[in-house]
Amino acid sequence: MLILGSGPAGLSAAIYGARAGMNPIVVQGIQPGGQLTTTTDVENYPGFAEVIQGPWLMEQMQAQAEHVGTRMMWDTIVGVDLSRRPFRLTGDGGDVYEGEVLVIATGAQAKWLGLDSEEAMKGKGVSACATCDGFFYRGKKVAVIGGGNTAVEEALYLTNHSPDVTLIHRRDSLRAERILQERLFAHPGITVLWNKEVRGFIDGGGTAGLVALDLEDTLTGEHSRLATDGGFVAIGHHPATELFRGHLKLDADHYIDVEPGTARTSVPGVFACGDVTDKVYRQAITAAGTGCMAALDAERFLATAEFEELRKAAE
Repeated sequence: MLILGSGPAGLSAAIYGARAGMNPIVVQGIQPGGQLTTTTDVENYPGFAEVIQGPWLMEQMQAQAEHVGTRMMWDTIVGVDLSRRPFRLTGDGGDVYEGEVLVIATGAQAKWLGLDSEEAMKGKGVSACATCDGFFYRGKKVAVIGGGNTAVEEALYLTNHSPDVTLIHRRDSLRAERILQERLFAHPGITVLWNKEVRGFIDGGGTAGLVALDLEDTLTGEHSRLATDGGFVAIGHHPATELFRGHLKLDADHYIDVEPGTARTSVPGVFACGDVTDKVYRQAITAAGTGCMAALDAERFLATAEFEELRKAAE
């Protein structure tokens, strides 16, 4: 069993795969441990009464996977061959990995604005996930940057914690679905700033973290400052599927298309799980759940294939 990706989805698939005797190999890829390695406080992963650290959680998942028999490989995959089994992945150093089944758990990355101050303030008031971090801003003032479905959904979600939510959009109309816009405009706790672009995240110094956003009017060029405790960048995600274009069926947003209720892809024996298939939830716990699904689907696939081979041999 070959697994590409070592976040919650990939490691959960490895744990279940190892326990089913499928000898999993995990190729860790460019970001070992996935997005949780860049997350500090985690309060919403079941089983932990106290706050835990994202990197620690991923270390524990990897240790568990290795304990039950998973082999971890550090490599960056640059080529795939899904035309026949065993499936083949080629690393950038020329190493080839083969598996009778393949689980793709390469994840997705949040899109960022690309500002130096944004990078410096990540985890200090700047986030790309309201569901993950909104709880830390109870009773505080927050701002959401973006104009699509993600931004509107994040703004609406944050009203569960914050009495003062500002949505900042660089145009004069939103791209979000009409029903979401109606909910947004009807909410008394949300203010929309039109034709504004974030030019900087302002650090309060010391332990203060983010204190304000530097805004530029896209029509006049005028600069202004918006005081805020939290800035949520919500301009979309990039699923890590470049390797599989032309090899697997992808949806319109380039996420891997799986059969509903399963981890099965368009190629028999290839399974996908985690954020590379999920544009809605994008949580560690849902990724781990689909990793379990992928391993169970893979085990059933191999059992069926073995039975068919034995039946043909007996004919």
